[in-house]
Amino acid sequence: MEPTTLEEPTPSERLEEEQEVSLARAFGGRSFLRDVVETLLLTLIIFLVVNTLTGRFQVRGTSMEPTLHNGQYIIVSKLSYRLSDPQRGDIIVFHPPNGSREDYIKRIIGLPGERVEIREGAVWINGYRLEEPYITSPMPYTGSWELGPDEYFVLGDNRGGSSDSHSWGPLPRENIIGKAWFCYWPPQHWGPLPHYRFPPIEEEE
Repeated sequence: MEPTTLEEPTPSERLEEEQEVSLARAFGGRSFLRDVVETLLLTLIIFLVVNTLTGRFQVRGTSMEPTLHNGQYIIVSKLSYRLSDPQRGDIIVFHPPNGSREDYIKRIIGLPGERVEIREGAVWINGYRLEEPYITSPMPYTGSWELGPDEYFVLGDNRGGSSDSHSWGPLPRENIIGKAWFCYWPPQHWGPLPHYRFPPIEEEE
């Protein structure tokens, strides 16, 4: 039986092996770098899409008590009113027309073309008294407004402590940022926001 022997690779064979190892390392590094770039691009795309369709806001003050509380963080859908019109009872975030740099959050009470009156401590739409179970005290003011084709009347649920349409007038639709959708902080208030649905209102005969 012949003894087993090991042959040393020739210089040319050794060079080929080193080149193969170098190529494998190069392609491996390129694959890792590509994965990192693709992950970053995907993260950026998701971030841009989410921020285009939604916004995150903090409730400041007590103008929406008892429905919303100071310090709550909410998600606002910017897509909702591209698909449908704002509805009475919706809670919305908007740029106020009174010159304030802060965004406001209120509830839609009057719709385009309606006549809004505040008297006897209540809201009247086209002569019909609006029943609002989410407020806890009557309004300490009076007034009357005729809304234009693209104007909304918004009020805070805390009627005695809110800067809203009763003090600075109707809200143009173009000022609306979106529909308040979800509270994500603090944990005890986590969940969808309570939008109220009213029955249809007709002109008083």
